[in-house]
Amino acid sequence: MARSTSSFVCQSCGTTSSKWAGKCESCGGWNTITEEGAAPPIGASAAKRVKGRRFALEDLKTEDKAPPRRVTGVAEFDRVTGGGIVPGSALLLGGDPGVGKSTLLLQALASFVRRGGTAVYISGEEAMAQVRLRAARMGVSDMPVALGAATNIEDILATLETAKHPDIVVIDSIQTIWTGALEAAPGTIAQVRTASFDLVRYAKSTGAAVILVGHVTKDGQIAGPKAVEHLVDAVLYFEGERGHHFRVLRAVKNRFGPTDEIGVFEMTGKGLAEVANPSALFLGDRNSTSPGTAVFAGLEGTRPLLVEIQALVAAAGYGTPRRAVVGWDTGRLAMILAVLDARGGLGISASDVYLNVAGGLKVGEPAADLAAAAALISSFAGHALPRETVFFGEISLSGDVRPAPQAEPRLKEAHKLGFRTAVVPAGTKVADAGIALTPVRDVTELIALLSATDVQPRRGRVPA
Repeated sequence: MARSTSSFVCQSCGTTSSKWAGKCESCGGWNTITEEGAAPPIGASAAKRVKGRRFALEDLKTEDKAPPRRVTGVAEFDRVTGGGIVPGSALLLGGDPGVGKSTLLLQALASFVRRGGTAVYISGEEAMAQVRLRAARMGVSDMPVALGAATNIEDILATLETAKHPDIVVIDSIQTIWTGALEAAPGTIAQVRTASFDLVRYAKSTGAAVILVGHVTKDGQIAGPKAVEHLVDAVLYFEGERGHHFRVLRAVKNRFGPTDEIGVFEMTGKGLAEVANPSALFLGDRNSTSPGTAVFAGLEGTRPLLVEIQALVAAAGYGTPRRAVVGWDTGRLAMILAVLDARGGLGISASDVYLNVAGGLKVGEPAADLAAAAALISSFAGHALPRETVFFGEISLSGDVRPAPQAEPRLKEAHKLGFRTAVVPAGTKVADAGIALTPVRDVTELIALLSATDVQPRRGRVPA
């Protein structure tokens, strides 16, 4: 009997098994296992191997110059990539369906060729007529961007190698690309991994920068094997809520730049508009005097960012209090509520708590603890906080308020937007930020400070 040359691979986590199963034992996914052709065993062609050639080893000292950059002209996109795209690099861009990935890349290519560069856009999901309609709507249809529609990797590479190698190549998307060397269906792990490897090898050998568009799963992770993220030089995520017209481009991996930069865009009828001052955009109109809002002076990469944190504390309608969080970590909210109860004596955990980050931004910085706690206390008491005050600081389980890094740019951004007071951790030292500092050591001092401004809890007690 001939030996089977097939294996069964989970399309979510990449686990390989010898037989099919309805549920993957590694990741727990249902109906994610498909049959794929097995790769030849390692060492099968050992008899045909030739002796390798030796190569020179060098020390860590280098006199190499910084890699050149291909600036697209879209400032927010260039900021996230580290100042432009490095020749010969490979980027992976992921995001939810309809968030604007194709629009962003088409806009970046149009701006790049306007500056004298050459670019190719390969669409594997849309027909060329659909891409042309989008370009016409964006007003870039007269830009000399080479356009093609193909899904076979051999056809794509043959087309790219027939002419002068372009500066930037966009593949939209990598899940639709397939190779005839494999029997697996397009979108499977084997096909995505092989196509990505061929495109990365093309980028390294020719100096063309390749940008791959990737689908995401329901958990927000890029679909396919993690090996693709290891192959590329940068991984970018384009984030945005359907109910908001703001979009955030975030780098989670970048071999040629920082990984904590963000770019902010606004979706309009003619494409994506760059937001030069996102703080003013996320704060919006703050004329309301309703309780439960506090302004957080955050930091995203090198960019200071002010955002409004909104909290609502209401009487629990059922036996178990409800928690609803948008734009922040649910576990972080539970910790803050427990600290306010155990160290501050508020008794807030027995209420329903809703917390929202205005503008659809996702905040993951621990320094937002102090602003969230202030918003919760304000809503719990039913009195608004001073409108010209910002908050930042991390709260520990002991109730202490710990310092946040880079306080000076946070305070300067707040001063630029008209804020006069900042509640900061004790020990924060800034030479001259143009704003008055109110230090607090723990949550007890925070509650006492807010109670001194006519903020009194409706339930529980306020420590002296």
